[in-house]
Amino acid sequence: MSRLFGSVRARATLAATVVVAIALVAAGTAVLLSLRSNLNDQAGTEAERSAREVAADLSGGASYDRLRLDDDQRPVQVVDAAGVLVAASEDLRRISGTGTDVVKPGPPRPTDAAGGGATADDHGGDRGDDDGGDGHGGDDKGGDDRGKDGRGRGGGEDDDYASLRPGQIGAEVSFADGSATLDGDTADYRFAAVEVSVQSKGALTVYAGAPLAAEQAAVRTALTVMLTGLPLLLAVVAAVTWRVTRRALRPVEGIRSEMAAITASEDLARRVPVPDTQDEVAGLARTTNETLAALETSVERQRRFVADASHELRSPIASLRTQLEVGAAHPELLDVTGAVEDTVRLQRLAADLLLLARLDAGERPSGTRFDLAALVREEVSRRPGVTAHCASAEVVGSRGQLARLLGNLLDNARRHARSRVAVTVRTDGPWAVLEVADDGAGVPAAERERIFERFVRLDEARSRDDGGAGLGLAIARDVARRHGGTLTAGEAAEGGALFTLRLPAPA
Repeated sequence: MSRLFGSVRARATLAATVVVAIALVAAGTAVLLSLRSNLNDQAGTEAERSAREVAADLSGGASYDRLRLDDDQRPVQVVDAAGVLVAASEDLRRISGTGTDVVKPGPPRPTDAAGGGATADDHGGDRGDDDGGDGHGGDDKGGDDRGKDGRGRGGGEDDDYASLRPGQIGAEVSFADGSATLDGDTADYRFAAVEVSVQSKGALTVYAGAPLAAEQAAVRTALTVMLTGLPLLLAVVAAVTWRVTRRALRPVEGIRSEMAAITASEDLARRVPVPDTQDEVAGLARTTNETLAALETSVERQRRFVADASHELRSPIASLRTQLEVGAAHPELLDVTGAVEDTVRLQRLAADLLLLARLDAGERPSGTRFDLAALVREEVSRRPGVTAHCASAEVVGSRGQLARLLGNLLDNARRHARSRVAVTVRTDGPWAVLEVADDGAGVPAAERERIFERFVRLDEARSRDDGGAGLGLAIARDVARRHGGTLTAGEAAEGGALFTLRLPAPA
């Protein structure tokens, strides 16, 4: 299992499936909530219409027994200001969610029976007189009762209720969910409460319900469709993602297998296949090939360096050995001076190779701060025939490595100059600039970059004893780069070579 989900294909498929599942669940929930809200609003509208129809009949003076309470087969209650049920649907057996759970109007009192049609009015008036002498005093009590069961009105709505004029229907309507048993069938309903003031009956509240069966059926149907379709859709998403990911990663597998083959064969001349696309995989393949090319160049350069170093070391070692063997056999023929010169040349070559190895290993220069002009004057004093024009220019780095760089440039210039070598130090904005110029033959423009390669000597006629191993300029450029600077070759004003070193000045 861990190996399966360790693959990019499996993780991408799982991630896509999870994201789609979350999106579908969120969208489905929003749809169900919206559907339920709309259907609830529709049921509330129907309940309000039914309640207002009954309220209109009451405001028109219709008696309780003439109200249209059973026309739509919906539960209807009429409650007076005291919370007493005065009219209800004939087949109503049980109800919840309205102002009262009573389903049958109570029998009239004896005094009410004698009063005929004024029964309810007298009943309400007595309640009003008992509560405070106001003809609508019972409204507050009824409002308080309804507020206690969660379906009454607040203080502001009580004011509206009490301010209704006889024959006026209230503009406000409140809604509540409940259930009722009507004609033997129990169902859930959305109840609307509408207030009406009747001249002969006082303040009344009409509760009418609209069935929620359609809303519940629609929500169940939508939920069933979603629960059935969601797994199928997720399966399709997973399958498509798996196939698309496999196709997208096929070039990556080709790159991996080719890299494995290159590693096994150690043939850096091979290259990975580049897909015929413009996507990230093609960019990866191109970058991999560029890395292989750079690695091949580096390995080839290292091989050439080792071969050249072996060749350069062979000559002084062979010469020194020959002189020592001759001296051992014939002491009077020992060339001590030549042996010392070969030893010194061998020592210098070993030092150059060691410095190059340290630079290739990424050795960083020290952070010493010093005056480049002082270093130039020190190096020039050791070499006759070299002139210097120096202005103070501070740099940060390794004084020893920069001395080696300057020494290599001066030695190279003296070997090629006819009569004059000039050194200049100046500042140029954020740069400290050192220039070494000679009046020799100069460097051809086509060779001005090649001379900085290792073991390169343009003057083939020059002997190794006079010209060195061809490492001085290569070392000088590497040192300059390690110090964040540049070293370039150009043409001097006298026609000879001009080497320009630029180093960043300290902040």
